[in-house]
Amino acid sequence: MPEFKGRTLLLVSTNYAPEHAGIGPYATQIAEHWAAADGGGAEVHVLAGMPHYPSWRLDPAYKGVWRIEERRAGVRVHRRRHTVPPRQTALKRALFEASILAHGLVAAPRVRPDAVVAQMPSLAGGVIGARIAARHKVPYVPIVQDLMGAAAAQSGIRGGDRAAAAAGAVEAYALKRATLVGVIHESFVDKVAAMGVDRGRIRLVPNWSHVARPSRPREETRARLGWGREQTVVLHSGNMGLKQGLEVLVEAARLDPSVRIVLMGDGNQREHLRDLAADVPNLEFAPPADDADFPDVLAAADVLAVTQRASVLDMSIPSKLTSYFAAGRPVVASVAAEGGTAQEVLRSEAGLLVEPEDPGAFLKAVRALAQDPGAAAELGGRGPAYVAAHLSREAGLSRISALLSEALDTAAEAVDPEGSDVWGVPRT
Repeated sequence: MPEFKGRTLLLVSTNYAPEHAGIGPYATQIAEHWAAADGGGAEVHVLAGMPHYPSWRLDPAYKGVWRIEERRAGVRVHRRRHTVPPRQTALKRALFEASILAHGLVAAPRVRPDAVVAQMPSLAGGVIGARIAARHKVPYVPIVQDLMGAAAAQSGIRGGDRAAAAAGAVEAYALKRATLVGVIHESFVDKVAAMGVDRGRIRLVPNWSHVARPSRPREETRARLGWGREQTVVLHSGNMGLKQGLEVLVEAARLDPSVRIVLMGDGNQREHLRDLAADVPNLEFAPPADDADFPDVLAAADVLAVTQRASVLDMSIPSKLTSYFAAGRPVVASVAAEGGTAQEVLRSEAGLLVEPEDPGAFLKAVRALAQDPGAAAELGGRGPAYVAAHLSREAGLSRISALLSEALDTAAEAVDPEGSDVWGVPRT
């Protein structure tokens, strides 16, 4: 018997399909899973923004659209317009969040949900989810993908230090009103608890690998992409934002013209990086690969790069890691050793850590792998094994569904001895 059959579920996620990077694919797969017969057979609604990520440009198909309801794979998607800042500053990010909050609250979907789940890093999405759940007195479950208070302080966004306290306060508001809180990595637990959330209400729900395994021979894909057989190719895929600190790859390419470095994707720092790399012929910018081609492009590289600014510690875990591990190629992570990203790379045993923002250290690791193909293949081969053991889609969706089921059970069993809401969250 599907556990959510007959239920109406609302997922609040600014990012959703057709966005294929970041948290969009996770939100999409969660909603479609709950709507499918074998995943619950629920009536699923999603309150989403307009597609804009990772390019931070509005999808042309939605130009002039303010509100729209779509039907995608059995899910009703309610989109609301918001600002899309092409450049990131603390003020522009605040306006982005404010526009999501205002439109989402004024024009919330006209449904009475049995539970509300919100994907955070969106502060506005977290507040909207909490408010809708309180209005209908139903369980509210935020899933913390990024910590926005920490992000404001650590990502290098202009004005971020001043914005961190405000972002943290809004984040705490949303999280303290939750029935249960899901976090994608254990490094988030202390931060969430410090916001006033009882540790007994925090659950670990790691992301999963949402891409297929490579299907074509590496040599075939490399030839199509124009990558030479003897050439060492380093690929970075995904968002080109401030927190990635991709300048380290530009400088690494400048230091060693024999290494080809490819930045594949989009983001608000793409043009800045283009300008920085104008005199670096061995650094290439590539558009995002099609979903069907993406796994093969990753697998065709010699090394997959993940980079973060040295200040980034406990604000996020790059979603690209789950795809990297599935590709079966070694990862070189230029990240702080104390952070959650480093923990995940070490746990997988599928990559090497180097000092962040150190192009020389990055190149040293790349050269070591290029000179020992056997060791590189062994290292990369541990990635798919790690995915199979810990990061399968089935396991990930099962964890999310178990979290929601527990929240629903908590609501059903709750009592009201001291002025609490029916799902156990104190009234304020």
